Amino acid sequence: MASQIVHFAGLSDHDRKIATPLPKLVAGDRLELHVRNAGGKERTLPIPPSAAAAVEALLAHMLRGERVAVLAEDQELSPSEASAILGISRPLVVLRMDRGDLPFRYVGKHRRALLKDVLALKSKLDKRQTAMEALAEDTEDLNQTYGL
Repeated sequence: MASQIVHFAGLSDHDRKIATPLPKLVAGDRLELHVRNAGGKERTLPIPPSAAAAVEALLAHMLRGERVAVLAEDQELSPSEASAILGISRPLVVLRMDRGDLPFRYVGKHRRALLKDVLALKSKLDKRQTAMEALAEDTEDLNQTYGL
């Protein structure tokens, strides 16, 4: 699979004000998309129940002002794209690849990592960061309590 640029999309403040959030969907609810083209022709497209939760989550994030991207789990990412997801620099992503922390393959001379592997590394880094923050809080508490 060829790499595609990770594209984040968001709503403008104006669009967020006029948009209506989806009501919470429950079992048996159906989601349909009504499309009206420039010529005025309308079509109704049913959204499968298995995709309705994704549409609901996507819209909820966008209405909160968050930028979102839709990616396939087996999509291959370049080191630059992986760095955007991980929140670290591209050279650090390449270092993680070289160390074996992030599995990758070469496509020609270009490195590609699977999105699921990038997300697994992100989870690991997030857990490590949470643990470091907790340790820093404990250290600060000990310093204040015992004057160490």
